[in-house]
Amino acid sequence: MFAVTRFRVSEDDAAGLVADADALLAVLRARPGFRDGAFGRAADEDGLYALVTTWEGVGAYRRALSAAEVKVAGAPVWLHAVDEPGAYLTGE
Repeated sequence: MFAVTRFRVSEDDAAGLVADADALLAVLRARPGFRDGAFGRAADEDGLYALVTTWEGVGAYRRALSAAEVKVAGAPVWLHAVDEPGAYLTGE
């Protein structure tokens, strides 16, 4: 499965979001079931960023998000999240 979370930030907050997202990815990489992840900005829209992660399955993804260290590292990132569905199943 993969997860996509988009974020909107002002130009003033962009550098902080990038640093916080890097820290979050480092924590996610240590979680069981994590396969890959990337964070980047939209090529054609200022202030729009995305975090894409891939996981062995929904269970690994949900367990990772419930871990205390992920909640702590993710709080300053998810503050800027766009409210939309973000978890997707593959191969169905």
